[in-house]
Formats: sequence, structure tokens, C-alpha cells
Amino acid sequence: MMNSQKPKKILIVGGGTAGWMAANLIAARWTDMEICLLESPEIGIIGVGEGSTPQLKVFFDAIGVAETEWMPFCNATYKNGISFLNWSFIPGFEQYFHPFPSQTDSFTTPVFFNSIRARIQGNNANVHPDNYFLATYLAKKNLGPIPAESFPFDVAYGYHFDSTLLGQFLAEKAFHKNVKRVQGTLTEVILGANGELSSVRLDDDSFLDADFFIDCSGFKSLLLQGALKVNFQSFKENLFNTAAVVMPSPITEILPPETTATALSNGWAWKIPLTNRFGNGYVYSADYLSSDQAETELRQHLGALDSEVHARHLNMKIGRVDRHWEKNCVAVGLSQGFIEPLEATALHLVFETITRFMNYYEKGSFTNQFVGNFNNEINTKFDGVRDYIVCHYKVNQRKDTDYWRDNAANQVLPEKLRKILALWKEGENFVKDMHTYGLEGSYQAESWACLLAGYGVFPALAEHPETQYKSRHDMAKLSDFIRRCALNFKQHNELI
Repeated sequence: MMNSQKPKKILIVGGGTAGWMAANLIAARWTDMEICLLESPEIGIIGVGEGSTPQLKVFFDAIGVAETEWMPFCNATYKNGISFLNWSFIPGFEQYFHPFPSQTDSFTTPVFFNSIRARIQGNNANVHPDNYFLATYLAKKNLGPIPAESFPFDVAYGYHFDSTLLGQFLAEKAFHKNVKRVQGTLTEVILGANGELSSVRLDDDSFLDADFFIDCSGFKSLLLQGALKVNFQSFKENLFNTAAVVMPSPITEILPPETTATALSNGWAWKIPLTNRFGNGYVYSADYLSSDQAETELRQHLGALDSEVHARHLNMKIGRVDRHWEKNCVAVGLSQGFIEPLEATALHLVFETITRFMNYYEKGSFTNQFVGNFNNEINTKFDGVRDYIVCHYKVNQRKDTDYWRDNAANQVLPEKLRKILALWKEGENFVKDMHTYGLEGSYQAESWACLLAGYGVFPALAEHPETQYKSRHDMAKLSDFIRRCALNFKQHNELI
């Protein structure tokens, strides 16, 4: 599609959160285009609680929606980060918190990295990440991430929300932006003589045509992988998990402002607080555990859960397409790829895909001029998330099941991850080295350090006490600085 004619009609195939995010972003920016979204009544959304990165706030800001409008509708809560429990059995490192960043981290992270360097060199130092970040303290004290106006520092945060309700909310917003909604089931994709998408046939033999298509049809990827035959690259060699079982549980009176990811026998369980319930799920490998075993283990993990609570079982297709933009089609959401939800990056990648596509499409005068740049950048985003999540499994400090032992022993690692682990082991200047080798991408050095230090990935301590590290920094003063910063924040329940 190399003509410079701006498309007059865009068809989004598939609803769900990805489809309605695309509809709202495109409608907000290209107000003169006709936008139609085809939604199948046969395909529902799995209504479990979901989490996000701070990118979701950027999305709502972009479409002009305030938290006071969407959060109550979606039973949403705030999220300071993720607690990882039982991924390591090393004493003192059985759990750690992965915080979202704040500007105050610039005062505390240099101390963190100095301590890490000393500890990697074999000296005794305070290296647990939970001691160094404001968001970690907020989560521990059940404080929300919205500071008083007098607090002059930015604080990043995410959300927890009901995905079904979020889809409904975004559908209503898109309707008011004149997005046309069509109910029907796609039965055939029609290609033009030039090999581009031309139209789709529905089950009532009607047709929907468009100049450009957005594929939000889920794992089936009816347009990009189906009609246009774009190859899917599996990440199965790196990431073993292929399935999940999900179920709700009663919410507590105090709403935790964090997601919890607890390692179980053959995977991990999430716990996401909404205002009306917890969303729970067990992500596991079907090569190591049956679906019945997974459901039983999740119920045991949740404790005295009513046996009448229904469990839903999901299969996951882990990986990404080689090209997310092909001819006159861009895939968004599950149709372009999926990396297991350990770091809640799904909607982050949706937002990145849509916004970068619109930027490059405009820059190229609505041609495919920058399709190569776009595909390279989105692949880099997906691969960066993959590398970080693979690292969780590679450096896990458990030895209790074949699943965890096999993950730790896995040598099929992305090259960038190998380099990051080597730089960590060398312990010279992790932050500088990450920058020098161009390894800062989807995750910055602080996030990598939280993961590796949080699991206790360090050499043995030096034998002689006289070689032990004497920190130039007073940890008591650092802790008091974080405590005093937190005085500017309210209890999470008060913000909801």
C-alpha cells in the first residue's frame, strides 16, 4: 500500500480490551476517518481481574478520560508494583517487591547500586531491594500512589481492573466518538488482486470493507496470521508455561495496592485486588502439570475457598509474529503475540503498538514507508519483555520440583539476557555497563537489579570479617527519608 491516499475507512476485527483501546485511540486522533469495529457475540472476554503498568494511565490521558470516571465503573484499584513470593528459598530473599519508579528513587538507587557492587565482590552489604524504593514502602503500608499536591515529585503507578467491565466502558466511549459497532461472526477474509485485505464476510453473508484493517481477533489472528500468512514465532523454548486456571475469591476489608505473584509447584499464582473481589490465577506448564492438578493446587493455595466457586481454564499461545504490520493490516493484542502475564505488560504492548503505528503511518503520509521501522521496534519491545520474564525463571532459587530445576538449567536463552547476566556477575558498574552495551530497553537497570538482587543472585560472602563492606551511607537515614516521603500519601482505601 504505497499510495499517499489517507484511508477513509478502518475496520477493527475483534472487540475486547485491545480492540476498544485501538478504536478509542484512532478515533481521538483521526477524527475524519470512518471507524468500524466487528465484534463476535460468540466470543466473550475472560472476566478476571487484570493488572497494568503505568502506561495505562498514559492511554486514558490520551483519550481524555479521568480516573474518577473509569475506575469506579471497572472496580479498579491502584497498583504500586508486584510482590514476588517464594521464587527464592535463599534465607532473607524469600520475597521481594518490584516497584514502579518515582523521582525520589534518584536519591536512593545510587546507594542500592553501590551496595550491590560491594556484595558481588563478596562483601557483606544491605542489598535487598525492598529497602530502597518509595513504592515498596507505600505498598507495605497500604498507601495509594497519589501524593499530596505539596509533594513535588512524580510517582508512576498502575491499576488493577475488571477486564470485562473495562471493555464495556471503552466500547461506550468509542460509541460517543462515532465508532460504528457491528455484531457478527467473521466467516471469510477477502483479498484483493494486490494481495491486500479487501473485505470480510459475516455469517449472515453481508460484507464489511475497509481501506485499512486492525486485527484484534485474539490468538486465532484471523487477518494477519490467517489471511496474510505472517509467521508466528513461539517462545516455548524460553518460556515453558502454556496454560492457566482462574477463579475469584472474596476481597479483604483493606485493599492491597499491589499485585502478588507467588511461585507454586509448577508455575506461579497471581492475586489481584479489585474493589469487589480478588482475581486469582495459576499460570503453569501443561508439560509438568495437568489442568485438574493445577486447579486443585490453586484451590489449596487460596485456602478455604467455597467449592462452588467456578474455575475457568485457559490455554496460552506464547510468542509473537515476525511482522506486526503487513500490507494494509496491523495486529494488536493477542493476534500479534502474548507473553505470559508475570509483569502485566499486555496492555502496555497494545498501547505501544497502536501509538507507534499511528505515528509511523502519519510520518509516511499514510503509506507503508516506515513499516520496517515499526516492525523492528515492536519486535524489540516484545523481545525485551520476554528477556525480563525469562530471567525470573532462569535465576529462580528453588530446587523442589523438576519444573523449577529445568527452568534454572535451561540454556536456550536470548543473547541479550546472557549478556545482562554476565554483566551482573562481573559487578563492575551495572548501570553504566547496561547503557554502554545498549541493553536498556523494555526494562531499565533498576528493574533488572531489583529482580536479580531480590532473588539473592550473589556469590558467597567473603570469609574474613575485615573485608566486609562498610557502607558510606547511613541506612537508617535512607529509611527515614523514604518514611518521610510517604507521609504525603493516603491510605489506599481512602483513594478508592
